[in-house]
Amino acid sequence: MLSIRLRRIGKKGHASFRVVVSEARSKAKSKFIEDLGWVDPHTDKFELKKERISYWKKNGAQPSDTVSDYMKKSGIE
Repeated sequence: MLSIRLRRIGKKGHASFRVVVSEARSKAKSKFIEDLGWVDPHTDKFELKKERISYWKKNGAQPSDTVSDYMKKSGIE
């Protein structure tokens, strides 16, 4: 099963995240299938690729709770 989740990047104390599609059972730092955007929680800025997220959701990928919240903020259902 595929999941759309956050992958941590950035320096210690100032984390930022990539939104990626990966296998649900894989580790958070392991390889991912596709990069779908980024999130910076310190500045509350984010960018998501709406078409690609819709594509992966149609193919069965399940977003995490946090990614689901960001999707709602950007208007992706």
